[in-house]
Amino acid sequence: MSSATVEAWPENPVGPVGRTRRGFRAWRRTRPFWGGLLAMIAGVPILYFPYAHLSLGGLTVAMATTAGAGSMIIGLLMISLGLTAWFQPLVRIFCGVATTILALISVPVSNLGGFGMGLVPGLIAGGLLVSWAPLPEPVADPATESAAEFAAAPQPAPVAQLPAQAAAERPLEHGAVPQAPAGEEQR
Repeated sequence: MSSATVEAWPENPVGPVGRTRRGFRAWRRTRPFWGGLLAMIAGVPILYFPYAHLSLGGLTVAMATTAGAGSMIIGLLMISLGLTAWFQPLVRIFCGVATTILALISVPVSNLGGFGMGLVPGLIAGGLLVSWAPLPEPVADPATESAAEFAAAPQPAPVAQLPAQAAAERPLEHGAVPQAPAGEEQR
């Protein structure tokens, strides 16, 4: 391998695709992404099947039901709940409960919940949305702090202890009898 080949590589081999991917990953980790995605996916078959015209050979089968408007409302609400969970993660519990209820309501209203293709992802999405929690903020480890930062922090003033306080702070071993300090008289 020649030195010209090594020098041809850029300083940052990640490039714009890698930066976009990392940015999307950071965005995805701060919200209930998979629950919202499944809620939107579950809304599509619930919305689609009551209005679909399937053709089997020369025969056209219409799945239209009397509850077509109900199916449309349930499907659109599930899609909007998935988007809401993505862009407003604080309302994820409401979105999860509402997604679960809508998925269950879709069983009698929308052709058995879109023939199960909307029911199952809707129930899973509701569980994922309710159970998602943001990651806790990382806590600074005192061992990694520099000595200058530790020295700059205000230290509490030393307080004199009474003998009884000093005795109370010493832990007792199993089976040991508490004893008064040597300089204290017993009454």
